[in-house]
Amino acid sequence: MGVFVLLPLLLPLTALPIARLAERHLHPRVATRLLSALAAVLAACSTVCLGLLVVVGTVQLPGHPLPDAWADREARTTAPYEETAGKGAVIALLAVAVSWSTAVRRHRRVRRQAELALAGVPGGELAVLPDEAAYALPGVRSRAPRGLLGWVLSLMTSPVGPGGRIVVSTAMLACLDAGERAALVAHERAHLAGRHHRYLLAVRFAARANPLLMPLRSAVAYTAERWADEEAARVTGERRVVARAIGKAALVSRGTPTPTLAGFAAPGPVPRRVAALLAPAPSPVSWPPVFTAVGLAAWAAAAGTLGSALSSANATLTLFLVLEAGPL
Repeated sequence: MGVFVLLPLLLPLTALPIARLAERHLHPRVATRLLSALAAVLAACSTVCLGLLVVVGTVQLPGHPLPDAWADREARTTAPYEETAGKGAVIALLAVAVSWSTAVRRHRRVRRQAELALAGVPGGELAVLPDEAAYALPGVRSRAPRGLLGWVLSLMTSPVGPGGRIVVSTAMLACLDAGERAALVAHERAHLAGRHHRYLLAVRFAARANPLLMPLRSAVAYTAERWADEEAARVTGERRVVARAIGKAALVSRGTPTPTLAGFAAPGPVPRRVAALLAPAPSPVSWPPVFTAVGLAAWAAAAGTLGSALSSANATLTLFLVLEAGPL
């Protein structure tokens, strides 16, 4: 297995340059999808290699839950063994599991609270509450999946359920004129149509699996809002009106109830979003030219992600073949 089992834990470093450059030089739709895909693959490879290290570190210990074909002591002794790395991997993998579980519980709790708050609000797409936020609440699926993994996979792959709502505070509506309210609604509709909550969830889980991916999480939180900004500007045809609405909303907004729900005026990147809307619309090019800073960064991240996938596959296959072959 050698170095192949360790590379996926470090190769997320290759995605750090594109995390910064994509925000400024790529269309926000392209940047959101690219960074989310990179983060998901890199995090999956990191998690697989942590699992392999757990096996390597504990394979010779009594009671290790190996399949029956590998359970005899002689077969165990043929596998590579590194106790220190194994113990560290056990701790890291448990930390990842706890972190993911905490994130899922928080997201589901906030969803339930929002649904209860909206239960008595008249039906329709727009729901006005005496709150201090504006965000898109995706529709609820009719059948809840079982278990953490099932819930995550269902959330990432299934269609958005019916009944998505746009939650807006009375204070925010009061500070906006008619054109700015239209921009707000168009922005939140873009979040629902683009399923932006899934990208936010994906990068949040990825960053909890490998802290080196935290810059990608921050970048996607920004580019998802920029994606909705551009959609709102396209629908309304008024970039300045959208920019003005964002600036006003930021004065009365306290952000979304959880980072995995897309909002309108989260604190932090608002000045950058306003400046971007006051500039010409970004180019819809799907991939940057190679011989530019962002192009080189994108190819470096793609190469690092491919290397991570190949390394984790190599390490997995090597360990499997060693255990399958048994003692000579």
